[in-house]
Amino acid sequence: MKRRTKRLLHNWRIILLIIVLTGAIATLMVRPLTYGIDISGGVALVAQTEHPITKGTMDTVVHSLQSRLNTFGLRDISVEALGGGGGNYQIVLVKVANVSNEAEVKALKDVIQSQGVFYMEFDGVIFGTGKDVEYVGYYKLEPAGNAVRWNVPFRVSKATASKFAKLADGKPNWPVDMFLDPPVNALLVVPQSVYRLMNSSTFNSQAPQAPPLLERISSAFNITTVAYANQSASEIAKLARGKSKVVLVGVGDNLVKPLEAMKITVRYVARGVGETDQHLITRALGLYGPYAVSPDLAKGVPHQEVEISGTSQNRVAAEEEANTVYTVLKSGSLPVKLNVIGTEFISPRLGEDFKNQAAYAGLGALIAVLLVVYLHYRRWKIAIPIASTSLFEVTIILGVAALIKWNLDLPSIAGIIAAIGTGVDQQVVITDELLGGVGQSRISRRSSLLKRMGRAFFIILASATTTIVAMAFLLFYFVGTLKGFAFTTILGVLIGILITRPAYAEIAKYLLGED
Repeated sequence: MKRRTKRLLHNWRIILLIIVLTGAIATLMVRPLTYGIDISGGVALVAQTEHPITKGTMDTVVHSLQSRLNTFGLRDISVEALGGGGGNYQIVLVKVANVSNEAEVKALKDVIQSQGVFYMEFDGVIFGTGKDVEYVGYYKLEPAGNAVRWNVPFRVSKATASKFAKLADGKPNWPVDMFLDPPVNALLVVPQSVYRLMNSSTFNSQAPQAPPLLERISSAFNITTVAYANQSASEIAKLARGKSKVVLVGVGDNLVKPLEAMKITVRYVARGVGETDQHLITRALGLYGPYAVSPDLAKGVPHQEVEISGTSQNRVAAEEEANTVYTVLKSGSLPVKLNVIGTEFISPRLGEDFKNQAAYAGLGALIAVLLVVYLHYRRWKIAIPIASTSLFEVTIILGVAALIKWNLDLPSIAGIIAAIGTGVDQQVVITDELLGGVGQSRISRRSSLLKRMGRAFFIILASATTTIVAMAFLLFYFVGTLKGFAFTTILGVLIGILITRPAYAEIAKYLLGED
């Protein structure tokens, strides 16, 4: 008996279970679980496209928006399109958990509403868009004397690389501009100080001889810039003939209604408190940069692998700037602009009740498993290990969720409960196969053990494979709460077939005298 017990405790399957279970418990002790919007509360934002779009275009909007929000580190996100058939899609519902104040909501709105088209421009020529960015590597930070240098590597298409090589040939240190949703074909009305700034070499990086920003945006986007000198609405309207919109940058707020009365699309960009002219115009244009062309890229040779780099005064500023560039490159382009038209906070109070009910449901499921298995086999030494193994699986799933900071929502918890049921079925298969040898001689039981275990694990692997394939479809092709259910179900199945099921088989063999 002691020899059998010692052999069990030294079995690698049992050791693996103990190590993983201990790690899960330790993780839960140092890292609390995070919960989804239906439990922890959050905010729901309703965004509207500028005009009705088709389902295919809306699918692109949803996918790109989900990607952009994820690059900002927002983990539990639900993005879904609302509308019906044909070209009648126009509303997008965005739900984000753990958002509780106006500052966070404002940041979310800025992210959603900045989902325009991404352009790369050099010397007044657009040489690439978001579709031409094939890969974006994560940014890197390194000390540079008393400052911090950052760089964001990315890869562009061959056509874009060739076009840029021709444009930048012999022009080292010239400015490269990146724009996210610039006001294409617009009349830009700016303060006279901003006009002078745009017409200077301030935005020319390290090349004073390069065309000023005012000329570059005129050539690339057909943006006409005028200095505000108390012009009337009629005078502005004359200047805006042939333009798709008028953008008033920190001036002429009294012109908005008169211009709109003339059926002119107007966008007013207010100056923030203490905001500089340079920041005001870059915000109005959606401008990132300019970034200087390195000497290596100014030799007329195409380079697909490039990077954007800069220097900041400290690590926090460097990380913020690098993350902004990374996000802009990563998010790509949207075919249509979004505007947030509604916001609603979701209280976490109801979620607390859901969390308690889910905990009771899980505990009730374990007790039900214990009783049903006991009634089936009439042996506590079978019922207790099966129920305990299910508890171990739940603990490991929660430990992994805490480790990767997966936000648990109600569908995720439902997936955990579903994994309990799947695990019990598989343990019953193992137990029945082991009990199938009872009544045979000891020698015949040993000779058929491998065959019976092989049969049991074939059934288990077949069942697990079909479950994983079905859940993988939900995980990769659906947006929203179904992802949480699919993820926890797949995680539970994998933990079962790789860790807990083999360990249970060894324990069951020991208890039933089959080893």
